[in-house]
Amino acid sequence: MPSARTEVQVRPGFESDLEALTDIYNHYVRETPITFDTAIFTPEERRPWLLSHPEDGPYRLMVATDGRSQRILGYATSSPYRVKPAYATSVETSVYVAPDAGRRGIGTLLYDALFKALADEDVHRAYAGIAQPNEASERLHTRFGFRYVGTYREVGRKFGRYWDVAWYEKDL
Repeated sequence: MPSARTEVQVRPGFESDLEALTDIYNHYVRETPITFDTAIFTPEERRPWLLSHPEDGPYRLMVATDGRSQRILGYATSSPYRVKPAYATSVETSVYVAPDAGRRGIGTLLYDALFKALADEDVHRAYAGIAQPNEASERLHTRFGFRYVGTYREVGRKFGRYWDVAWYEKDL
C-alpha cells in the first residue's frame, strides 16, 4: 500500500488553482494568527499575488495536490523579502497546508520542491517569520536548515491580542 506521501504530487502553481489557494489562505486568516491578514480575500483579490509567482525566477509558488483527486493540499512560496533593490537576493518563504491535510508531510514535500527550484536562482538567503507559538512550523524550518535569529515582540495584533513573530534565516 503506498504511503500518504507518495500519493502527493508537487508542481508549480497555476492560475486555475486560485480559488483553492484562496480558500486555504482564508482559513488561516479567519481561524489563526499564522497570517496577520485580518480580512478574507476573494480569488480576484488574490490574483495579483498569484501572478507575482511565475514558474521561474526567485519568486515561486509550489502546490501540493492529492495524486488521485488532484485536490490542492497546500502550497509554499518564495516572495520578495523587502521592496528595496539591495534586498533582491533575499526571499521570504511560507507554507500553508489545507486544514484537513496536516501531519502528512505536505509542508516537507513543498519546501523540498521549493528549495530545489530556487537552487539555480540568484538568491542568497531565505527568511521566515513564524507567529508564536507554532512548534510545527519551527520544526519544519529547522529541518530545512533555517536558524533562529530573533523575535519581534508583540509585533502584530489579531483576535484582540498581540502576537510575537520569531524570525529564521537560511543560506541558499
